[in-house]
Amino acid sequence: MPPDNTPLTRDRILAAAADVIRRFGPAKATVVDVARALGVSHAAVYRHVATKAELRDLVVGRWVETIMPPLRTIVAEPGPAAKRLRQLFDAMIAVKRRRATDDPELFAAYRTLAVDAQSVVVAHVDELVELTASVIRSGVEEGTFRTADPVSAARAVLVATSRFHHPAHAADWADPALDAAYADVWQLLMDGLRSSSESG
Repeated sequence: MPPDNTPLTRDRILAAAADVIRRFGPAKATVVDVARALGVSHAAVYRHVATKAELRDLVVGRWVETIMPPLRTIVAEPGPAAKRLRQLFDAMIAVKRRRATDDPELFAAYRTLAVDAQSVVVAHVDELVELTASVIRSGVEEGTFRTADPVSAARAVLVATSRFHHPAHAADWADPALDAAYADVWQLLMDGLRSSSESG
């Protein structure tokens, strides 16, 4: 088999790391294991990734980033805030459940890795809060939502819906009653967010 002359890049390293994690589990997410999978020296990988911790953060960050584009698109689109807010959370829930169903081993591995990738997880949550707050803010401006601190309201919505999208609750997602529970929680949230003129 001829040698692979493809330049070693961070993207290749992260793709190889994902494959190693899928096959052998998160404990194998080390620079040495990824270098072995690529057929290169660990020194070659270290030129792109300084430490095992950085590799872990990059792997989790890459996984997180793949779910974000459709969510950003929903927030950027025009339309009624209440409708876009529901679309945002429906899309987030759908993509998380799809990941858990389509590749459960990799999903579980990323959950394990994320425990140690706190800076990546915090940045991800912060972006979700800002996306949610942006929609709530537009709802306040259009008169649909009552005047409130959009960031505090966004954090509350994320916490209230965490059972439906946070990976820690993935074991619950097969519950056939979950969608009805989500609908009930969402109704309560909307009742709390709507302005008096909208709810009256």
